[in-house]
Amino acid sequence: MLRNFIAIDFETANQMPSSVCSVGVVMVRNGHVADSYYSLIQPEPNFYSYFCQRVHGLSQQDTDKAPVFPKVWQLLEERLEEVFLSDQLAFENRRDLIASIPFVAHNARFDEGCLKAVFRVYQMDYPDYRFYDTLAASRRQFGLSLPNHQLQTVAAACGYNLQRHHHALADAEACAAIALHLL
Repeated sequence: MLRNFIAIDFETANQMPSSVCSVGVVMVRNGHVADSYYSLIQPEPNFYSYFCQRVHGLSQQDTDKAPVFPKVWQLLEERLEEVFLSDQLAFENRRDLIASIPFVAHNARFDEGCLKAVFRVYQMDYPDYRFYDTLAASRRQFGLSLPNHQLQTVAAACGYNLQRHHHALADAEACAAIALHLL
């Protein structure tokens, strides 16, 4: 059973995976939600497609004054260190600590792809983050018993009521609930 993990969800401004415009993170320690984090991000490239705006409701106006990804990631690393450091005393630096804790996402290919792309754009060294996929776990667990394996459907099947779908933090919270149920 996965007891320590980081549930993560990105929303993007356009079709480019590096265009993350918000991130939601839920930190689960010893099987319980220990902390959460949400931030708007100034996307790169910095433009919004009509489709993406319709999905999550964010626009250029929302992120014009938002920090760029490296600043957001630095703040997130500090939060993650506070939550997980006491369990991981063997690590000498923040990056090694975070790389040791698995990430969980619903359709992890998307979120991992965004994370890798934005690290590349800002020329940041990408640690070998380990990702688990609640979408794949749902397909294994529920198979054809669900009408689909979308986040809100799987969350409901796991007893979680997702209220604000496509808000990065709400989606990360749902993903954490699913992971605790299925992983």
